[in-house]
Amino acid sequence: MLSVFDLFKIGIGPSSSHTVGPMRAARRFVQGLQAHGLLTATARVTIELFGSLAATGQGHGTDKAVLLGLEGAEPESVPPATITPRCAQIQAEQRLLLAGSQAIAFSPRRDLLFQRRQNLPHHPNGMRFTASAANGDALAVEQYYSVGGGFVVSEAEAQQGSPSVDAVELPYRFESAADLLAHADRSGLPLAALALANEIARAPEQIVRQRLLEIWRVMRACIACGIAAEGELPGSLHIPRRAAQLAATLARAGNDPLSTLDRVNLWAMAVGEENASGGRVVTAPTNGAAGIIPAVLNYYAETIAGADDDGIVRFLLVAGSIGMLYVRNASVSGAEVGCQGEVGAACSMAAGGLAEVLGGSPRQVENAAEIAMEHNLGLTCDPIAGLVQVPCIERNAMAAVKAINAARMALAGDGRHFVSLDKVIRVMRDTGADMKSKYKETARGGLAVNVIEC
Repeated sequence: MLSVFDLFKIGIGPSSSHTVGPMRAARRFVQGLQAHGLLTATARVTIELFGSLAATGQGHGTDKAVLLGLEGAEPESVPPATITPRCAQIQAEQRLLLAGSQAIAFSPRRDLLFQRRQNLPHHPNGMRFTASAANGDALAVEQYYSVGGGFVVSEAEAQQGSPSVDAVELPYRFESAADLLAHADRSGLPLAALALANEIARAPEQIVRQRLLEIWRVMRACIACGIAAEGELPGSLHIPRRAAQLAATLARAGNDPLSTLDRVNLWAMAVGEENASGGRVVTAPTNGAAGIIPAVLNYYAETIAGADDDGIVRFLLVAGSIGMLYVRNASVSGAEVGCQGEVGAACSMAAGGLAEVLGGSPRQVENAAEIAMEHNLGLTCDPIAGLVQVPCIERNAMAAVKAINAARMALAGDGRHFVSLDKVIRVMRDTGADMKSKYKETARGGLAVNVIEC
């Protein structure tokens, strides 16, 4: 059983699978060297990136992430503004500080390899770290997989099929939406209460609420930073940031009946632009889809009468529970199932969370989550130039509006519907398996090859 805090993680842009995950994997490798007394004997480290990490890693900042991870940085705490200067310094000095203390010679050209035509066996986002002694002997070799949403598993864990076993006794364990609905029927509790009870089994309720509100604080700060920033997004496309201009336009707008829609677009795009710029974001459940839940949650906070912190907590608890179903029964990795696993899952999570705080029954909440994913099926992941910019930023805005609409459609009914959430998750998984690899974050198909870079 995952925790909602596995779904919502404070990190950095532009990608949970290509930036956050590789940084964590690199740090984990170095921690392993320390634990086995091999750090001081290490004279060289070689990193090999495979599959999607190799194909779009430079656009997603994977190269920078692994360097900082080897030096001991964590996505949750590394200051985003320090990443590029530090990587430039490593390049200039040809020296890396393993775990922040052990200096070794390091040439990115020689020691950081992009194996674009090779894959490791268990996932498209594979990486291999090799530590060698001064005489060239290998001291340690580890393979990791960044499986989406910042989750990382080792080769051994991938072979076992699970990174860990949650030994905590939870009152409402579930593997499917049907399980959740059965718990709700037996207990008479709303889905948020079931999720809270599971989290309280791990930590005191006050701590759970504080952590969820801290996640919301970071989301709101990200929206504010995105609205305040101007100029261009980094990278070869020279895309202008639009959130600031949109905010100024909305400030001058009159009584446009669709202005709420524009504001939702603004909030989602502001987060998307911050993520694309490598800023501080919340993985929700991935960075590529990080703007959807903040935008919908801000819609609740800014426009719904009676919105309060308890509603924020309940929204995130339910959204997180829905996200767990995607992680367990399908995937949230664009490299594995396309963008339906990122934007589609986030849209589904947001729709369910909103339906909960608007007074929906458990079946209406499940229906909202199902509607949202049903109309994201088949969504490809084909970012131009391997950057999380086009179509990713606008796609977040479109999905945020779709999530609100899905919640409203579900609340207009009585919860009875034809397709269950479990079935649509299964279809999403199967659709991803059938999808050609060129449409799954490899920059070899779709918009990525049919739009000429200028």
